Amino acid sequence: MIEAMACSTPVIAYAGGSVAEVMDDGVTGFVVNEIEQAVEAARRVRDLSRARCREVFEKRFTASRMASDYVNAFIRVWPILG
Repeated sequence: MIEAMACSTPVIAYAGGSVAEVMDDGVTGFVVNEIEQAVEAARRVRDLSRARCREVFEKRFTASRMASDYVNAFIRVWPILG
């Protein structure tokens, strides 16, 4: 999903796993529960902004952003570990 968003490509994904954490339903793609919803989502996917998919990726999933988040998490737990 993240790789698709990096390529400005909306995703259609079944709910489950990390889908809810990664996807913004109706923005970066569609989260579905059954085949009929997936078919309908395929019809609507052209309505989504490919540029917006990339924007969401840039805001949430770049290597520098994720590395910064990991460093901040480590700093928060360091007193507990030390």
